[in-house]
Parts: sequence; structure tokens; C-alpha cells
Amino acid sequence: MKRIILAAIAVMAFGFTNAQQTRFGVKGGLNISTVVGGDVDDTKSLVGFHVGGFAEIKVFDKFFIQPELLYSAQGTKVDGPLGGDADLKLNYLNIPVLAKYYIVDKFSVEAGPQLGILLSAKAEGQDIKDYTRSVDLGFNIGAGYNFTDNLSVGLRYTIGLSPLTDKDIDNSDD
Repeated sequence: MKRIILAAIAVMAFGFTNAQQTRFGVKGGLNISTVVGGDVDDTKSLVGFHVGGFAEIKVFDKFFIQPELLYSAQGTKVDGPLGGDADLKLNYLNIPVLAKYYIVDKFSVEAGPQLGILLSAKAEGQDIKDYTRSVDLGFNIGAGYNFTDNLSVGLRYTIGLSPLTDKDIDNSDD
């Protein structure tokens, strides 16, 4: 974890020293997330959002490194014990560091690791942060299109590489 944070800081520091080859921006968007695996059998997607900033640092002609700092609202819907859906809401500070390649002038593909730091975890309004891992590791793949120098659209898929919890969230005596 420390290595990923130090690598992100080093990449950003390199970008500041090479500012004419670096583009900074803000980003925001829609998240559609689901938690799978473990004891959770039936989950549905939960809609959230992300907002933050990025630096696009030119390394070679069409190759860039893009570190980001994002607030991200994630989670899932699970079948509740009485038949209704229960929302599991997770808020993270995500730090992806992406390798980005422009296939053509305005179209790019990207991939790279992501470190997520858990800010809050709630199930139906109750705090469950003590039952969830404080760090989430993931891997991103995606693509983007730049309409102008200041407006772009992207689609990204993040696969989680670490479990949500090592503990039983249910606390019941089974």
C-alpha cells in the first residue's frame, strides 16, 4: 500500500516538474457497483457517483500516465432478512494510477491499479466500518474519447482484488 501511494506521489511530482507535458483536470461521473462473493448470495447493482481530479502526464508520443484522486460512492443492494432490499453504502477515497495510450488522436485505452481507502460503510443507516476492510485494491481497464482539450467521456471497469471483509458482518449467534 505504501509503495502504491509513493508511486502515485512520484508520478505527480514528475508531472509538476514537467508541466508543459502535463494536463490537469476535474472529473465526475456515475458509478454502478455490486459486491459479489463471500456470504452474499443475491446482490443487485447500486448507483453512486465519483468526483475528483487527475493529471495526465506525457511519457512518450501517445503514452501517458494518469494518476487520479477520487471520492467514490459505491455499494450494493442485498436481499434483506424480511424480503426487502437493503442498501450497503461504501464511500472511498480512490487513487487509481493508469497507463493511458492514445490509439488515434482522440481515442485512448487505459489500465492500471487502484488503491481505495474506506471513508465510511453503512448498511441501512448503521455504521459497519468496523466490519469492513479499510483498504480496497482493484484493477481498472477502460477507454475514453476527447471531444475537445477540455471535454472527454470515458468508460471504466474496476475489478476488486481484495475481499470486503474478513469478519462476519451479521454478528448473530448461528
